[in-house]
Amino acid sequence: MDYSHVRDVDPEVADALEGEVGRQQDTLAMIASENHVSEAVLEAQSSVLTNKYAEGYPGERYYGGCEFADDVEQLAIDRAKELWGAEHVNVQPHSGSQANMGVYLAVLEPGDKILSLDLTHGGHLSHGHPANFAGQVYDVEQYEVDPDTGRLDYDAVAEQAEAYDPDLIVSGYSAYTRDVDWERMGEISDAVDAYHLADIAHITGLVAAGVHSSPVEHADFVTGSTHKTIRAGRGGIIMCREEYADEVDKAVIPGMQGGPLLHNVAGKAVGFQEALQPEFEAYAEQTVANAEALGESLKEQGLSLISGGTDNHLVLVDLRESHPDTTGKDVEEALEEVGIVLNANTVPGETRSAFNPSGIRAGTPSLTTRGFDEEACREVGELIYRVVDNVDDGDVKSEVSSRVDELCDAHPLYEELPSR
Repeated sequence: MDYSHVRDVDPEVADALEGEVGRQQDTLAMIASENHVSEAVLEAQSSVLTNKYAEGYPGERYYGGCEFADDVEQLAIDRAKELWGAEHVNVQPHSGSQANMGVYLAVLEPGDKILSLDLTHGGHLSHGHPANFAGQVYDVEQYEVDPDTGRLDYDAVAEQAEAYDPDLIVSGYSAYTRDVDWERMGEISDAVDAYHLADIAHITGLVAAGVHSSPVEHADFVTGSTHKTIRAGRGGIIMCREEYADEVDKAVIPGMQGGPLLHNVAGKAVGFQEALQPEFEAYAEQTVANAEALGESLKEQGLSLISGGTDNHLVLVDLRESHPDTTGKDVEEALEEVGIVLNANTVPGETRSAFNPSGIRAGTPSLTTRGFDEEACREVGELIYRVVDNVDDGDVKSEVSSRVDELCDAHPLYEELPSR
């Protein structure tokens, strides 16, 4: 990757950029929300569209000179509609959290009630955590997964909804490993006359490929990230029924942001085009198969998985039973030393701090993009366990690090890499 122009102007930033390319090449990215986009998406995101203001929407801009900006944004919209079968799409949100904000602004008033999954049980900050804008502006109550199964108890959610009478119910999660019954969540919302927002930030690509069920026909609004399993330009997206189109578009601009990041929209358009190709379905299927293989490998080593396994791209490990004196942060730091990058994560019934929780979360999107198959992911599970079981053993970590180097070299990221 050529950063020669940056180097001419700012060698320090060039060093950091080249260092990051090398870091990504030399480590296994297993943070479930991360992926590696194509060189085509990288080119689109670094395009001259970063120079252009285009406040408004295609054909209705506040500035002139937007003919090519209109083309790019309309392509992203049309491709998103084809991928997810949505009636209306807004591709301008800068992130998945801002996509959620757009929906809240469109249909809620300050103080309205939101029912969503607790963060420690797999929810997301933007679903109503008190540290987030959603928890500060709205009245939020949260449901939990069943502590014994690690799965959603839809009957319990229905009872809670009836008692709380929310204005909006959020489904879709950041650390839930099972397929979601969107239809049931829609029925629960309808029964209490609440809007239903399905946040598919993590599984946008899996839903687009048909390897995870879709909420589009069961939710009033669907939000997501465009850079996780879908591998498009970094940002957010809102999909909704046509009846809410005007409210959503006004909530995005002028409600919560001004000019769209058109270079990111270009990256979304290119990534969506890639996702419309037949090989993307194979990638999504492999991502799920790899997560299942990873989970089975970890279980075989004696680690406990929340819900007992996975239906999607991630596994959530509870360390409390097998390694009660080891925290998720201990494991995260030890694994990063050997070149495996994942994150410490809370688990249902968490008794430790969210900054030093009892679990770890691992995903397979990035590994799958690099060409890993089930056998390779099983081996990665074995390597993870060796470190979990020996977080302070330098010899073990050295051995694991050497094998990680071999796996990285066997599955290079990009054709042109800076010398290491």
